Amino acid sequence: MTDQPEFTGLPATSNTLSRRFCVAPMMDWTTPHYRYLARLLSRHTLLYTEMVTTGALIHGDTWRFLHHNAAEYPLALQLGGSNPEELAHCAALAEQAGFSEVNLNVGCPSDRVQNNMIGACLMAHPDKVAEGVAAMKAATQLPVTVKHRIGIDGRESWDDLCQFVETVAAAGCETFIVHARIAILEGLSPKENRDVPPLKYDWVYELKARYPHLEIIINGGIKTVDGCQEHLTRTDGVMLGREVYQNPWLLASVDPMFFGQPAPIASRHQALRAMFPFIESELARGVYLGHMSRHLLGLFHSCKGGRQYRRHISENAHKPGAGLEVLETALAKVPEWDQEPLSA
Repeated sequence: MTDQPEFTGLPATSNTLSRRFCVAPMMDWTTPHYRYLARLLSRHTLLYTEMVTTGALIHGDTWRFLHHNAAEYPLALQLGGSNPEELAHCAALAEQAGFSEVNLNVGCPSDRVQNNMIGACLMAHPDKVAEGVAAMKAATQLPVTVKHRIGIDGRESWDDLCQFVETVAAAGCETFIVHARIAILEGLSPKENRDVPPLKYDWVYELKARYPHLEIIINGGIKTVDGCQEHLTRTDGVMLGREVYQNPWLLASVDPMFFGQPAPIASRHQALRAMFPFIESELARGVYLGHMSRHLLGLFHSCKGGRQYRRHISENAHKPGAGLEVLETALAKVPEWDQEPLSA
């Protein structure tokens, strides 16, 4: 492994961790730039990184994969892997870097990760998942959690799901984040696996009823705060993915609705302007505006002028030397007086 970097994150013990509302780990989407925006909109939502494989952390650019801003806390690192020693090593790195939790991916259906025994294919190997969990727990004081499907093709019965949960729980895992669909590993693409297999929320509810001592977080196809409230009557927490990426302003209602705390920001315009100092610092580091601005395109979802806002950013943020003036011009295309404040 290359020399380990010096991390400057806050110690994980300083974090207030609740999984009542979470943003799902999403490849290419839950980057540090999106997470910074999400944290401006909600102080209490638990954020997750993109999945990082153990091989990438051990043999690649460790600092790049673990880099984050202390403002993002509480923040969980999601790992992809199955080798207990490698998982333990990476869990220790997660603690050193200041993360709040380390999560094991047992849900990704991609062919690329299956070949390395990563993701949903591990649902066929609960003992291997249990070994990985036990190794991580021995290596870190952080909470070790597992995100998984309700099954995979060839192993999709209720009894199979219960066996998986019981085996992994016996290794010390107390928190299961359950995507309420099976993953079909033969014949469906990763994108199709997010939509085609039917949702079975009742299975997740039944898991919580059967194992009340475990923390059960529900995930999959949840789109509204009303839907979240309904799920929270039957589970310990909810995790949203695509909806809060494509419409990040939904996060602005999370703190008052689910944590009894005031919203940290009053308007979409304020949210974007609050991003400016961070964006300036990233531009100074050599990050291209387009790498950051793509995560801001949904901020004015369904707003008057939102289409013009998105178009201006899409057409100009990639240009050499593009800076905050692109966002200022885009922002001017959305009338601030026409936006309802959060309290309205």
